[in-house]
Amino acid sequence: MTTVLILGLGEFGSNIAKRMSEFKCEVMAVDIKEERVDDILPFVGSARIGDSTNEEFLRSLGVNSYDVCIVALGGLFQSSLETTNLLKELGAPFVVSRATNDVQMKFLKMSGADEVVYPEKQTAIRLATKYASESILDFIQLDNNYSIYEMKAPKEWFGKTLAQIDIRKKFKINMLTIKRGNDGNEVFIPAHDTVIQNDDVAFIIGEVQDIRKCFKV
Repeated sequence: MTTVLILGLGEFGSNIAKRMSEFKCEVMAVDIKEERVDDILPFVGSARIGDSTNEEFLRSLGVNSYDVCIVALGGLFQSSLETTNLLKELGAPFVVSRATNDVQMKFLKMSGADEVVYPEKQTAIRLATKYASESILDFIQLDNNYSIYEMKAPKEWFGKTLAQIDIRKKFKINMLTIKRGNDGNEVFIPAHDTVIQNDDVAFIIGEVQDIRKCFKV
């Protein structure tokens, strides 16, 4: 069972806490505001009221015993920076911190964060990509180069097999799955002889530039 310490129970932190509990993680949730702690208690194993910038309070949590410590603080960035630094000084093995801009990301990494998440930027990129073309239904960015796209199959593919389309050779991208039918209930891993139909939705993985060339987006 993964053990997780979540510091900060605003909308971002509380949603992480609830989701990780659903995945059967052992979650300790912390916030300086009593009402937030009371609200999260029904969803997590344990919760405490406290100031994450207080070294003695953090020490009392035994931060070095958690698999992951997540700094999900809103408000003053200084608090996130101090909390991240203290966690690493106290031996936390893996710290994930939230940033709201590139400058914050840089300083959090300098303070010892093992990973920095940037939800506002990631959401902006996802939405911009999703609505940039009618062909794009959804989008997951894996890193700076590779992404997974949920795409409507292009008309020029209809009635052809994957072997005939040969996107791997032509565009250096791979089709992971196909979702078929108006309700999308039929999902399968396609074979080379799979014939593309006009209601097919394809899940494609590859470098962004290659996917854009293939789908002309």
